[in-house]
Amino acid sequence: MSDVPYLIRLGNRLADQLQSLDESRRERHRNFLLGFQMPDGGFRGRDGDSDLYYTSFAVRGLMMLGGMESQTAEQISKFLKEHETSQLNVIDLMNWLATALALQVSSGIDLLAEASASFPQQIIEQLESVRTEDGGYAKSTEGASGSTYHSLLVMLTYQLVGIPQQRPNALVQFIYDRQRDDGGFVEIAPMRRSGTNPTAAACAILQEFGAVDDEIRDDLRVFLKEVKSDEGGYQANSRVPFADSLSTFTGILTSQDLNLGRLVDAQKIHHWLTTQLEFPTGGFRAATWDEAADVEYTFYGLGLLALLNEMNS
Repeated sequence: MSDVPYLIRLGNRLADQLQSLDESRRERHRNFLLGFQMPDGGFRGRDGDSDLYYTSFAVRGLMMLGGMESQTAEQISKFLKEHETSQLNVIDLMNWLATALALQVSSGIDLLAEASASFPQQIIEQLESVRTEDGGYAKSTEGASGSTYHSLLVMLTYQLVGIPQQRPNALVQFIYDRQRDDGGFVEIAPMRRSGTNPTAAACAILQEFGAVDDEIRDDLRVFLKEVKSDEGGYQANSRVPFADSLSTFTGILTSQDLNLGRLVDAQKIHHWLTTQLEFPTGGFRAATWDEAADVEYTFYGLGLLALLNEMNS
């Protein structure tokens, strides 16, 4: 496993691939993201108040586009200071840490500079409190079985604070148990039909622990062919009749990270992304059925542009 957290490696990789983006286009997307910042310094979704989830997507999108101005960073830091990390659930804790690290990298603001000596142990106790008997992690302490997605978030959180994963072998076995006959992976144990996004989460975990072999790669090629859309991108699962930017992003990322070969037509996806999902005024929507752009799917749209550029380089 690399000493550099997965999210940091991915963020740097995407930003590098977007360096050639036209400045006027870059500015449109930057202004779109900044338009979702609220008076408290955080970012909102399509409606409602700011929260850590959308703030994390907005900040990572801004970092992809070249960083943040000092005033924006200061406002975000004030928003983060309003949250006590010991009271956060797994999703919010990971987003808080990822955003705090982005602030430190972009502006030098270190929100963990005064963290107590007990902070690492506090993190371990928070994360392990949602661990389940199957070796994975649930959304909350009430969860009876593990979630592939939340298990990924826990792994990412451990990496962000520089703490070794607890019982990594049990986590890897949990992920192995989530693979199905179609070659992909499921989110929770009772499911039989694999999804593109749970598969990507599972593979990210296995890749980080060096637990991907040629048999899994062969299975993944079969699965990813089954969820490829006529539009060129990836569907959330084989029963969904259309592609979306999240599934396409995670599908391509998995294919590239695991060296599965070129499974999709990059030019076709680029045309779908830029003519159907990208708004000329800035921002991206999720899919052709979607009516508006938002912070989350703008991150995935920009990420897709970066991955497609990487495919063509």
